[in-house]
Amino acid sequence: MLKPIVIAACLPAICTYQAIAADPGQNAYMIRVLACKGEDAHMEVYLPQSIALDPAKLKSALTKPVIGYYTLDLTSAGKGKPLEPVKVSTTADGKTVIIDQYTRGLKPTRIPVDGGTVDFDQRFGTGAKCEAFGT
Repeated sequence: MLKPIVIAACLPAICTYQAIAADPGQNAYMIRVLACKGEDAHMEVYLPQSIALDPAKLKSALTKPVIGYYTLDLTSAGKGKPLEPVKVSTTADGKTVIIDQYTRGLKPTRIPVDGGTVDFDQRFGTGAKCEAFGT
């Protein structure tokens, strides 16, 4: 049987984890943490301000997928700039950011934290040059 002291000590950690992993909701303030430019489109990733502005909290939160938002800017092609939810996480070593466009069923995109060239999808997001994560 768990002692009340153990439960009281663990409760804040459990509540914090659930809050970070939950959908940020429509009223959350979002901060851009990643921007990429491809030949046909620009992509951006946003995370809740509550974790994005604190490097220690961000690193800790991204050990598990966090719900954020992804924009695919196709304005130059006359298709607008849709916003969709994505799951954002990092690899165990913290050197790669993983963007999971789960609503589209696409393979997760892996982006070096220091930036690099990646393919988001085969229609618009190929050869996208991404800046460093968090800048």
